[in-house]
Amino acid sequence: MVHYLKGSLALGAILLSSTAAIAQQRVVKYNADYDPAPLAAMEQIIADFEAANPDIDIQLNNFDHEGYKTAIRNFLTADAPDLANWYAGNRMAPFVTSGQFMDVSDVWEANGLKDSLGSALASMTIDGKQWGIPYTYYQWGIYFNKDAYAAAGVEVPGPEGVSWEQFVQNCEKFAAAGIDCITTGTKALWPGAGIFDYMNLRTNGYEFHMDLTAGKVAWTDDRVKATFAEWAKVQPYITKNHAAIDWQDAAALLVQGKAANYVMGNFAVAVFKEGGMTNDNLGFMGFPEITPGLARAEEAPTDTVHIPSGATNPDDAKKFLAYLATAEAQNKINAAMGQLPINKDSTVADDPFLQAGFKMLSTADGGIAQFFDRDAPAEMAKAGMEGFQEFMVKPENLDKILDRLEKVRARVY
Repeated sequence: MVHYLKGSLALGAILLSSTAAIAQQRVVKYNADYDPAPLAAMEQIIADFEAANPDIDIQLNNFDHEGYKTAIRNFLTADAPDLANWYAGNRMAPFVTSGQFMDVSDVWEANGLKDSLGSALASMTIDGKQWGIPYTYYQWGIYFNKDAYAAAGVEVPGPEGVSWEQFVQNCEKFAAAGIDCITTGTKALWPGAGIFDYMNLRTNGYEFHMDLTAGKVAWTDDRVKATFAEWAKVQPYITKNHAAIDWQDAAALLVQGKAANYVMGNFAVAVFKEGGMTNDNLGFMGFPEITPGLARAEEAPTDTVHIPSGATNPDDAKKFLAYLATAEAQNKINAAMGQLPINKDSTVADDPFLQAGFKMLSTADGGIAQFFDRDAPAEMAKAGMEGFQEFMVKPENLDKILDRLEKVRARVY
């Protein structure tokens, strides 16, 4: 808090008292990469924390996103802060295995975070230890146009969605009505990875999916082929020219009722609504179960804060992490981001898609995947996404695609 007093004597007094206060404060340096709205929210969270801990000074150094990706590799080695933003899952693994992120399992234990942040526990755990605090994520799933369902004479899914068998049967009905059952735009490759992730998570489960993206499973494995066998059931019903269009172009097809379903992240809702959709004709459901009995895993890219191993004030950094894990702090920053808090005791904005996503992710007992290009190394991710795109265009090339990906796996890992 800044106080303003009149007069030179008062000014001198406040300068002296401020100097003494600063001398007593313990500094926590925090490197981050926030956009303007979440930056303002984080500044408020920091102010709240400092008010409760007047002897701690959090010094936030904010980078642009792309610059941060380069900077973190330098400052973790040369001039480590006490806190640093990053991502969950295999994106944090290189910094964990290289010893550049600190084990913060004690923060999780002392604050009961395995319960309150339970949905993200698996994605924050390596070698049985936790390596940071997750503060925001957003759901993926199936967004659908209720008007397209009505036009094809297909029953609109309820809150629990539909079975995989029913979804495939519905695709046949949409095709008969001249409507794409599933739309996507893979010109930039990554949207196809969202479909693959869910196909694999629902066919083989979270642990297998993580092992595959970690290079522990051959792409020619029969279980991988089983994933593509399920994908092949709906491949004929995907927008034909997806490889030539961007994800926003595919969003327009959903808005226009030319497509019925879109496997996409919640950030797309704004685009759907800008196109004219409303809560009345835009629906959302989780991706259907494929293999009965598999624990339900979801796709939810998760942003995190870590303590670098070179931190000079890890004790106070841990105090801040504990506060960032609270429902209060996560409510504030996610309200600004339009995303979802991870703390299960948080509240969510009065938005049907955020509400549905929060319920879906908070009850996901099978784990949270981070998205293919976060969970796999860059070279493997690029090759994989090229393969997914090719499969959706030419499914008869599957064996060649998997052989090619297996060669990449052997080289990358």
